[in-house]
Amino acid sequence: MKKDEVMIEEFNLIIADILNNDTVNLMKNFRQHYDTSCFEHCKNVAFYSYLICKKFNLDYEAVARAGMLHDLFLYDWRKKTDNRKGFHGFRHPRIALNNSNKLFILSTKEQDIILKHMWPLTVVLPKYKESYIVSFVDKFCAIKESYEHYKKSRKLQKFYRYAYVFLSLIIFKII
Repeated sequence: MKKDEVMIEEFNLIIADILNNDTVNLMKNFRQHYDTSCFEHCKNVAFYSYLICKKFNLDYEAVARAGMLHDLFLYDWRKKTDNRKGFHGFRHPRIALNNSNKLFILSTKEQDIILKHMWPLTVVLPKYKESYIVSFVDKFCAIKESYEHYKKSRKLQKFYRYAYVFLSLIIFKII
């Protein structure tokens, strides 16, 4: 087995109970960044954080688990409702932590990672190196997911532009 396959297998074993949880799987129904579901986003953050912490001999199990739960808020944050007060960026880490604590037994480090993943937007400093890593990886993944959507939409725009030109040429040729 290749090293990459072993790491992916280990990562999936670490978060197996989370991946098999019905509530966590509801995250697949909510969009996070453009075409990326909340579930996909969390799995991306968890995996990249796991790789970084594994490389630097940090707590890769805590970041994999907390990364997978860091956005467990189960609502479309783009839609305004009366029962949700305050800015989503400030509010959702606490919601994700509360939801996660209802489903899993979390270590102090995992709790800190989930609660502080929006730093520096939320001003309280993370306690652990792993919390900083998840915070930075979360921002990286958000930018990457947004860029991929933009790149895909630009390709579609080019395609439509060329299709328009092509169809125009055919129409002019017919007329």
